[in-house]
Amino acid sequence: MAALLQSAWWEAVSMPVYPSLTRALTEALVDVLRFIEGCDDEQMDQDDAVRMLEWVGHVMSRLSGDQRGEFLDLLGKMAREEDDPARRDFLREFPEGFGLVEEPV
Repeated sequence: MAALLQSAWWEAVSMPVYPSLTRALTEALVDVLRFIEGCDDEQMDQDDAVRMLEWVGHVMSRLSGDQRGEFLDLLGKMAREEDDPARRDFLREFPEGFGLVEEPV
């Protein structure tokens, strides 16, 4: 029985958490950007933080229409599934904040 439980546990921890590479990278990007936005002067140089946030905005502005649509759909899905209110708000504000849309979605 112990071997069966250990095998089930190992399968659970070794299984991919995200359904796709796109989802995994989007989750990571969102969390990194939330961290950068939340840093104070003691944690990160604010000029560096602004440069990084602006760079991401620049990269987002270069997405094709299809890529932008896919990314917006994924952000919307992530926001609907999110239990943490602060992270959910960040996900909902992401499209406007990073120049993906003119007004909130």
